[in-house]
Amino acid sequence: MAQSAHRWRVTAAVSTVAGLIALGLGTPGAAAAATPRIDLRVLVVDNGDSPVQAITAQLKSTGIPYTTVDLNAANRPTVTAAFLADTVNGTPRAKFQGVVLPNEAPFGAGSAEQTALETYEKTYGIPQVDAYTWAHPGVGLEYSSYSGTLDGREADLTPAGKAGVFGYLDGALAFEDNSPSVTESYGYVATPGTGFTSYVDTAVPGGSGRGSLIGEYAHDGRRELVVTFAYNQYQQQFRVLARGIVEWLTQGVHLGQARNYFAVHVDDVFAPDARWDTQRNCTPGDFDCADGEGTGTTPIRMTAADATYAAQWQQQQGFTLDMVYNAGSGEEWKTENGGTDALAAQLLADKAKYRWINHTYTHKFLGCVQDTTTVPWSCAKNADGSTQYMSRADISTEIRDNYNWGVAKGLPLTRSELVTGEHSGLRTLPQQPADNPNLAGALADNGVKWTASDNSREPDQRSVGSSTLTVPRYPMNVYYNVGTDAEMADEYNWIYASKADGGSGICENNPTSTCLAQPLDPATGYQSYIVPQEARTALGHVINNDPRPHYAHQSNLAEDRTLYPVLNKVLTDYRALFADNTPIQNLAQSALGTELQRRATWQAALASGKVTAYRIGNTVTITAPNGIQIPVTAPEGTKKQLLLTTAAFGTPYAGKRSAWTTPEALQSAVTLKLP
Repeated sequence: MAQSAHRWRVTAAVSTVAGLIALGLGTPGAAAAATPRIDLRVLVVDNGDSPVQAITAQLKSTGIPYTTVDLNAANRPTVTAAFLADTVNGTPRAKFQGVVLPNEAPFGAGSAEQTALETYEKTYGIPQVDAYTWAHPGVGLEYSSYSGTLDGREADLTPAGKAGVFGYLDGALAFEDNSPSVTESYGYVATPGTGFTSYVDTAVPGGSGRGSLIGEYAHDGRRELVVTFAYNQYQQQFRVLARGIVEWLTQGVHLGQARNYFAVHVDDVFAPDARWDTQRNCTPGDFDCADGEGTGTTPIRMTAADATYAAQWQQQQGFTLDMVYNAGSGEEWKTENGGTDALAAQLLADKAKYRWINHTYTHKFLGCVQDTTTVPWSCAKNADGSTQYMSRADISTEIRDNYNWGVAKGLPLTRSELVTGEHSGLRTLPQQPADNPNLAGALADNGVKWTASDNSREPDQRSVGSSTLTVPRYPMNVYYNVGTDAEMADEYNWIYASKADGGSGICENNPTSTCLAQPLDPATGYQSYIVPQEARTALGHVINNDPRPHYAHQSNLAEDRTLYPVLNKVLTDYRALFADNTPIQNLAQSALGTELQRRATWQAALASGKVTAYRIGNTVTITAPNGIQIPVTAPEGTKKQLLLTTAAFGTPYAGKRSAWTTPEALQSAVTLKLP
């Protein structure tokens, strides 16, 4: 009892100093003689609800280490003073820099665990996020002015939110309203009370004035970020606000970094793409199109005018496309069409305006030899029953000839990047459950370090042999075999309409699919329905700290130029949400592959327990296994300690500085000096 009373007296004496520490302006006062060490790790108390899991997902994606206390686990640790803090080499240590709770008092008000946690937060100036709670005076709010659905409602930053951790946003954001028959977001809108600063608010539905949705409650020497609406990790409103929640939680100093990535690969450049047959509901050339290849339709191929438009669009949008090219297919087309190719001439004239990626010379299938006598196709077998595969030499020829053609034409490309036709050579279920055993050697022969895979089949990066890693790509739901909006709507109807409505019925037999309520109008359905859907999906990837690129096809830049409305909406919506200090990262395939590789290595290092990171006053010290790139985020003005001097740390993004970094020469740790 005496020890507990002493701790409360110390807390009262240092509450002002602890508040300054929460802003990065001073040192906490657990003991007058020693500045405490604050470990760069977050404590997550998880009750299984989606708001806590959403914040946890953001921590993991960013690369922030965290410890979870599962309230539903019988063998969970008890939260005590010893669990939260101890002493290292005579220095008081706070084991967690921030705390995520499902609500303001998950252990029960006045309970031993809740008291231990609150005492810890007061003593060391540790902030607490209440992931979702109702509006009431216990969290600094008046009782709710409104409680109910927030679907489709607009929220905005307050001046305090704009000036603080949400300053990377431009302003208003809308709550998702994807289905009129489902309540997607429930929340409480309330007036702030004493000690409460609102950061995100909204107009009171059906009333007057505005009420808080996210705000800070400062009281009793503690700080809580109070969130009064429910959410999950996939909803756009959370994805937009997640960065600010984490920066508030960590006081802007943490391991890991988060950026918003968007790259778009345009496959089959120079090659024609087969066209969807709206009468037979299949694509001539595919194995399930009964009347044979090319019957009744003409292939889709960009024109010189389409190429001119692509270059102009890039300049207007400040965005670079990756041209994923098949030179041999283009040469074949030229031979069959009079020996000239205005498209190739225009693209090559503008070659410096794009990034270029090798897509193999003639887009051959690089996996097993396909037996097309069956539907679907199967892998051909040798006499002994083994699978027939394309040879290493033939794969290498496809890669090498395309690369050499590009070098001869002066394309700005790198040998290390590759996209195989249909991601072939890699395992293709169900027919080919393993990689072509000849693929890895051919990739190594040609210096390929990064080869694309299909994220819908293989979302995780993996090795192909000893020298190549995959770069998973998101397929955009703008089909390769359509050149017009009407064709796109027709094929979409075939896939997503019920049999009764003239569709294939695939949606009725697929438990992960949903049938259209009614077929789309071929004249308007693409622009009115598909474009918003696909743009929302792509934007969700962009704002999720996800470096995986997207891919479409050259056919989508031809005729009706179906891809541009989707890209325009993604970029327009993004720029409406985010400030200029948070630009889209539009990077090459090799850079995106490197990012994925570093993240996997970093997560493995965290899981192994071989990373140590802490802050003492304004000095941050980080150690990790040799050779590991360490992701760090810190405030503007942070300096990195060099051998004899300091230098500005990282690069600016979203109002912070961040980078992958390592110790300098003759150093065993990364040392940062905070402003």
